[in-house]
Amino acid sequence: MENNPMSAESERATVLLVDDVPANLSLLSNILRDDYRIQLATSGAKALELVAAGAPDLILLDVMMPDMDGYEVCKRLKSDPKTRDIPVLFVTAQNQVEDEELGLTLGAMDYIHKPISPPIIKARVRNHIALKLQTDALKRLSLFDGLTNIPNRRHFDNTLDNEMHRAIRTQYPLSLLMIDVDYFKPFNDCYGHGTGDACLIQIAQAMQAVMNRPMDLLARYGGEEFVTLLPGTNLEGACKVAETLRQTVASLKIPHALSPISEHVTISIGVACRAQSDPKSTSYLLRRADQALYQAKHTGRNQIRHIE
Repeated sequence: MENNPMSAESERATVLLVDDVPANLSLLSNILRDDYRIQLATSGAKALELVAAGAPDLILLDVMMPDMDGYEVCKRLKSDPKTRDIPVLFVTAQNQVEDEELGLTLGAMDYIHKPISPPIIKARVRNHIALKLQTDALKRLSLFDGLTNIPNRRHFDNTLDNEMHRAIRTQYPLSLLMIDVDYFKPFNDCYGHGTGDACLIQIAQAMQAVMNRPMDLLARYGGEEFVTLLPGTNLEGACKVAETLRQTVASLKIPHALSPISEHVTISIGVACRAQSDPKSTSYLLRRADQALYQAKHTGRNQIRHIE
């Protein structure tokens, strides 16, 4: 099988080189371009613009630049939650302890001193890229459910906080679905926990497949409970999404011999939508969705209930 050069290129880590001297950029680029995708910036402002357009995996940043020096660029990167985790390596001719202390205090990972040594540049970039990729992998693991591979409760809680602030600021609706697999304990007792796990995986994958908008979030809330966050969606729209999810799970036709309501696995869903007069808290929206789910479970299950 032939290697796909486009695929190989897309898998490369991206290194942003920032220096106001074109000759320095050319030197660094020649050293690193065989192993990484390279971005170039001749000023601090251009560097911040490139980072905003798409975060690189590593930044090699010259300290001494006109208008905005490397320290100021680093300070701005580290003050923004979206860019603070990008590792920064300062490249400098300065060798004073005080200068290095300042850069490290601002959040830089390391210093590379001029004149540049190609083997040292390659080794340090390789080590910091490897560390960054490991950190990214651990971060992803901390935000995704190990069984179903969809976002976990921690991911959901973080997203809910952000979307609640956005809804309050923009006055757009925010809807929440609480989802429970009906009679899941009897299912486990009947078929075993291995089959129970497979059931949850199948349900999660099926529901994820019908989530149409990138901003919508489906997460595993715990046990056999799932939750869906629908920014910019009113109560009517949220109920339509809930019905689609209910029908999707029913269509899987997963046998459930101990369910008193169906021959197959079903779900119950509680729906709540934030009103402009509601308290500015996530707990209130969660409580209303949970109350709606309680109604759905205690009036027959395999259905949707909502709180006005």
